[in-house]
Amino acid sequence: MKLMSALGSSGAGIRSAERWGKDAGPGPAPAAEASGRERLAALVQRQGVLAVLLMVVVVASFVYPTFATLDNARGVTVQASFLAVVALGMTLVIITGGIDLSVGSVFALGGVLAAWASQYGMLPALLVPLAVCGAIGALNGLLIARAGMAPFIVTLASLLGARGLLLAITDEGATTHLVPKDSAFAALGQGSVWGFGHPILIALVLFGVGGVVLQRTSFGQTLFAVGGSSDAATLMGLPVARVKMTVYLMSGLLAGLAGAINAARLSSGVTIIGVGMELDAIAAVVIGGTLLVGGAGSVSGTLWGVLLLAVIQNLINQIGSLNSSYQSVVSGGFLILVVVAQRYLARSRRTA
Repeated sequence: MKLMSALGSSGAGIRSAERWGKDAGPGPAPAAEASGRERLAALVQRQGVLAVLLMVVVVASFVYPTFATLDNARGVTVQASFLAVVALGMTLVIITGGIDLSVGSVFALGGVLAAWASQYGMLPALLVPLAVCGAIGALNGLLIARAGMAPFIVTLASLLGARGLLLAITDEGATTHLVPKDSAFAALGQGSVWGFGHPILIALVLFGVGGVVLQRTSFGQTLFAVGGSSDAATLMGLPVARVKMTVYLMSGLLAGLAGAINAARLSSGVTIIGVGMELDAIAAVVIGGTLLVGGAGSVSGTLWGVLLLAVIQNLINQIGSLNSSYQSVVSGGFLILVVVAQRYLARSRRTA
């Protein structure tokens, strides 16, 4: 009753202010200017990475003639497609205010399981890694959402567990499972449509579905509500625990799928891949404008972030005299700049 009374009194105050505003004439210009600054800050936060990506591509095209070729573009996008699929799941997790450190190991485990199961056909090669990696994601979600454990600790344990399971399956890395040549599963990773590899098309389809789910469905809006304030979402009657379990399940499934497709492309289950991939995925998501604290983000921004990291790596290869480790230095620099910019933009939107 006290809450309803407070709401009623505040509502009356708002209506009185509105009537006073109408009697007094048009609102003050500073308020309109503040609203404009707020919209500009939100736009830069969401799409600023796209502007940076375009600028880097244009400059690189003039400096390095081999950069602006169709073959190079295909190579860059194929390499980026696997990280993009993993980062898509990471985007959903971070929007809810969580983190998933296990995706790199789950990615590698999915590839090994797919290569092992490919001897039985294409369907087992896809279902086995999805089942195992999905189970890891579901366990993460269960411990985080139901048991109330910290996402960092849970997913760190899953990182170690998935990597240990991978080593057990491959006899400490001594056994490499091969994908049968000319099989349908191998064609999934190595084939192309109109010159663009299947991994690229799969990633684009998944991002299209992810964008629709995030922006056009009640589930997507629930993700933003949970990330904005889990307690408020609970008071609103939203299924907070179920949503958190779902996003970790989806993160595990997408990491396993990316690993399976990568195994099909390489024709083998490589055991040493995926190390540090979780950090690349987090960097791409944050560079793409998704807030680490949750409540804001987009899959399109993540896609631009992945492409920006891939272009940087390609430019380092184009230079030739630089070690590939410089990608980590550049990625870290971009990440720091983006986080600082996000804090500044958030402060600007609060004061607008």
